[in-house]
This record gives sequence, structure tokens and C-alpha cells, in this order.
Amino acid sequence: MPLTIREFDEAPAQDVRPALTACLDVPRWVESLLARRPYGDVAALLAASEALTPLRPEEVRRAMAAHPRIGEKAGGESTEAGWSRSEQSGVDGDAAREFAAANAEYEATFGHVFLVCASGRSGAELLENLRSRLSNGPEKELEVAGQELAKIAALRLEKAVTA
Repeated sequence: MPLTIREFDEAPAQDVRPALTACLDVPRWVESLLARRPYGDVAALLAASEALTPLRPEEVRRAMAAHPRIGEKAGGESTEAGWSRSEQSGVDGDAAREFAAANAEYEATFGHVFLVCASGRSGAELLENLRSRLSNGPEKELEVAGQELAKIAALRLEKAVTA
């Protein structure tokens, strides 16, 4: 259940922290957003979130651990799982099967899951994105994954906190 911006601004930190962590599991990001309250409106909250990027390599690795592979539906009833299933709705059927092989190649190359902001994108588009990113070096790919995490966090923050 989303919080209004007023509830977000006024609630005790321990009550808001889980909602922020569901958006992006990066303690520095979560605690910084909490410390800067009140925002007054969602636009100011989103601007503050954006100002906390780029994410550091260790933050990207930590946050990736909370994301399922593209093409694999997140299980459970958590907020994150529901958002993930919704965000990956374009990756069903044949696209999900193709992703299994592509994910294996990506993970063998980089040592972590492929992470992309999947919301509103087709399975074919996401698969093309994965394949194009295989040519990145490890540092560049971690940077790109961090940029994608920031996009996901912004989308989720807009779902978690409303006007």
C-alpha cells in the first residue's frame, strides 16, 4: 500500500525504511533519503533519489542480489516480488525460454545477473539489450547495471509514495 508524501515525510524512519528498501536495497540511498525528509512533494523526493546516483560498485552488487533473473518470475508475496512480476510482464512464453540461455552466457561473462529496467519493454527488446551488453567490459557493465537500478528505483519510488 503506497504512502502519501505527507505520510512518508512524517512517519518514523523505521516505518518508512522497508518501503525504501523495497525500491532499492542500498543502505546509503535509503538512509540518505530518510535523513533529507521532509520533501513536500514526490518530485522533490525523486530529485533527491537521482542526486544519490551513480551507485558505487559494491552497492550495485548488493542491490542486484534482490532482483530475479529476467525471464524468471519472482516468487512470494513481498512488495518487491509483485513489482518484479509486473515489470517483467513482457518476458513470457518463448522470450522466457530464450532468456535462460542468454542469462547463462551473461552470468558466465560477468559473474552476476543481467539487470535492466524491464518495465514497458518487450521480451525481444530486453533480449536484444542483453546481447548488446555482452560486449561491455566488466567495469562498464557494472556501471550500466547501476544506471538500470537507478531507473528501477525511481519507478518503484513513484509506486511507493504518492501525492
